Amino acid sequence: MSYEKFAYLYDQLMKDVPYNKWTDFILDMAKKYEVKGFKLLDLGCGTAELSIKLAEKGFQVTGVDLSEDMLTVAQTKANEKGLDLLFFQQNMAELNGLGSFDIIGIFCDSLNYLQLEEDVLNTFQRVYHHLDDHGLFIFDVHSVFKMEEIFMNQTFAVNDDDISYIWHCFEGEYPNSVEHDLSFFVLDKESDMYSRYDELHLQRTYPVDVYKKWLHESGFEVVEVTADFEAQPPQEQSERIFFICRKAKLS
Repeated sequence: MSYEKFAYLYDQLMKDVPYNKWTDFILDMAKKYEVKGFKLLDLGCGTAELSIKLAEKGFQVTGVDLSEDMLTVAQTKANEKGLDLLFFQQNMAELNGLGSFDIIGIFCDSLNYLQLEEDVLNTFQRVYHHLDDHGLFIFDVHSVFKMEEIFMNQTFAVNDDDISYIWHCFEGEYPNSVEHDLSFFVLDKESDMYSRYDELHLQRTYPVDVYKKWLHESGFEVVEVTADFEAQPPQEQSERIFFICRKAKLS
């Protein structure tokens, strides 16, 4: 998957993403489960829009992403705001050497970009070893319902003055997976002409019980599962599933 151009369009395309809801959710969970420290690891941080909001709330944020271009944008944004954030280019399934954290998060369905079951399991295990014994692991994923009923074989389009896109969704190679075929048309104001850029993004999800099983096998206690930013368990038509986990207590 290429993010070379997408990284520099990302914030403009994602301007309606409810980052404030994620921020409030993380703060609420930290308070509810009495997290003592403020060191937070944001895996799949992208251009750091959420990382920056969390840093502004007092967290000591470290961001990790696979895309060098995303991290370039992230570092520029943090510098412009005078924030001291650390960024590392790593695959979350191979996370290594970053120390321990009070909260580790994989937000904005970033976990769904892992195509293989073993990569999800490896990610959980790597998170376990980087999480403080009293810390929280928080992540969200697309539901199976959203993959099958909302994304599958659908087309979405946006036509703005400076940037437009056409987004086709196709069935992916694996069960509960989708291929997002995106074409962007970006206006060059100097030439008054549009340039076209194409991206292919792959996402895959699993049933809630499968995630629970893998988390248990990785040493976590799943303390709460909610959906769609509501303090309620997932329903049949829930679209985004949130998992809140701690290291399991030794018997």
